[in-house]
Amino acid sequence: MTERCKMIYLARRNPALRDDQFSQAWREHSALGAGCTNVRDKVLSVMQCSRVLQGPPLPGAATDYDGVNLLTLRDVQAATDIWNDPETLAIMRPDEPRVFSTYVRHFTLVCGERVLRDQPREACCVVGFLKARGGVSASSLAAATLDSADLPGAGRVVWNPVLLPPPEGYDFDAITEWWYPSADAARAALAAQVVRNHLDAGLQSRLDVARSVFMFTQVTHSRP
Repeated sequence: MTERCKMIYLARRNPALRDDQFSQAWREHSALGAGCTNVRDKVLSVMQCSRVLQGPPLPGAATDYDGVNLLTLRDVQAATDIWNDPETLAIMRPDEPRVFSTYVRHFTLVCGERVLRDQPREACCVVGFLKARGGVSASSLAAATLDSADLPGAGRVVWNPVLLPPPEGYDFDAITEWWYPSADAARAALAAQVVRNHLDAGLQSRLDVARSVFMFTQVTHSRP
């Protein structure tokens, strides 16, 4: 199956920003990218998903990160070229420390994309950054994910295998998206137990739970 290429990042905000200020600062940063010709050529779509702040938390979801960005790229080469693009370096990179805890390149993964359940994206996304347990290969984790990567009540389901070496501290093997109509819908489906315990036992047995991260997010900006 042909896979699209994506860049996915797991972001922490600049600690000078309150958590409720992050989404707006992130939108402002995205607007800089929308104004860059080479970024528009390389990045086909952007989906900024900020951590859900209102209402009860989702058991087992991380609170020490602030957002997940899902960017569809023209091709895998664009994932390398964009870091050296003069326009990006001049316009976007200087603004990154205002918004994030460090430069974007330091928390971005390059992935393929395989849609497991092809329904439209909705408002809320539970995102799993999955790390294989020691002795479990990425291919074994992938096989288990493709067979049983479901969560109760999820509409669209997408599996994103990591294609290029990840930055230090982000050595995940795959990233999975589970989409819901709303944060309340996700809570109704999942809040009875921690997120990972809803996964199939075969997939759970292959995960390094301590090094896997689950994010409870909602879309706060997208383009086109």
